[in-house]
Amino acid sequence: MKKRRLEIALEGLEGFSSPSLEWEQYATPARVAADMLYLASLRGDLGEVLDLGCGTGILAIGAALLGARAIGVDIDPSALQVARSNARKAGVHVDFILADVRTLVMASIDTVVMNPPFGAQWSSGGDRQFLIKAMELAPVIYSLHNAGSVGFIRKFVEPCRVEEVYEVEFPLKRCFDFHSCKVKQIQVELFRIVCPDVPE
Repeated sequence: MKKRRLEIALEGLEGFSSPSLEWEQYATPARVAADMLYLASLRGDLGEVLDLGCGTGILAIGAALLGARAIGVDIDPSALQVARSNARKAGVHVDFILADVRTLVMASIDTVVMNPPFGAQWSSGGDRQFLIKAMELAPVIYSLHNAGSVGFIRKFVEPCRVEEVYEVEFPLKRCFDFHSCKVKQIQVELFRIVCPDVPE
């Protein structure tokens, strides 16, 4: 599947009906998801894929559309209900699991893909908790973070290594009352992280 076709397929998926500010439920834009997943596909990283904090399922579903065996994990049952509906609409099978990322126990998988909460509202450490769990579970991680995070991420993930970093424009749609713009372009960074000590 070509990247543009993947993006079009992902654009048709349903987003959050009532996003949670506490869990920083900002939908991953279809273009950003397609860019991440296509990069993972080109690197040969789409075997068994886990989407941590999957929300309404865009990354897990996109991975499945590219041929991966996909699993999505989220703490929000209403988001998972939408995710399951989205997977049916896309014509793919994804295993969705209701769980808190911090206490998730599962066997290791090939690759984690995620757009974790950046930590602006979540009181428990935001993206740090997601990175910790991702490093436990997979030898390869694709993750989105605030622009300017490179130094922190490199240090935090040691002994894992940041292999690639890409600057990405992220169109943030208005979804909470305090948002003043219909769409605000923010800069984020897409990381490819390799953890050689995680069993494959």
